[in-house]
Amino acid sequence: MNPHLQLILGGARSGKSRFALNQGNEKDFEPRIFLATATALDPEMTRRIRHHQEERGSQWKTVEEPYGLLAALEACPHSPRGLVVVDCATLWISNLLCGVGGKKLSPVEIEKLFEQFLGEAPRLKGCLRIISNEVGLGIVPENELSRQFRDLQGRFNQSAAAVADEVFLIVAGIPQKIK
Repeated sequence: MNPHLQLILGGARSGKSRFALNQGNEKDFEPRIFLATATALDPEMTRRIRHHQEERGSQWKTVEEPYGLLAALEACPHSPRGLVVVDCATLWISNLLCGVGGKKLSPVEIEKLFEQFLGEAPRLKGCLRIISNEVGLGIVPENELSRQFRDLQGRFNQSAAAVADEVFLIVAGIPQKIK
């Protein structure tokens, strides 16, 4: 049986998305939905998004939602055989904190959204894989916004790990199961 809820952590370009999409059992799932939180704010990001869509192929339906992640997740078709990959919580948190795709929210408001999202996620049918960056391994950021982001990211990861069936840390493309 596949785990219902996975949290996949790692640094930037560590191989998180590749692992989420290619665990070897993807053909067992239908539908396969990729819920993207990135926005194309410049030509380079537009090319990057297009490249990733082409890599996933037509077997994946892409849903793009930078801000209203819970509503987008709930709107996805959920079946016991379905798979939803959320890529990624890190950009979602940044979007909420900076107002990309909606109103700029306070850390308190964002944490309430975490509670709602992580309260609902385990109730959904099928498999859910949440990708998130591990940002707590570096230095303390020098400005308030960066510290707020780092703190929110850490709290989200801890809360998500608590409800996840499995947690993986990806380092240099190598997955390490930590739960």
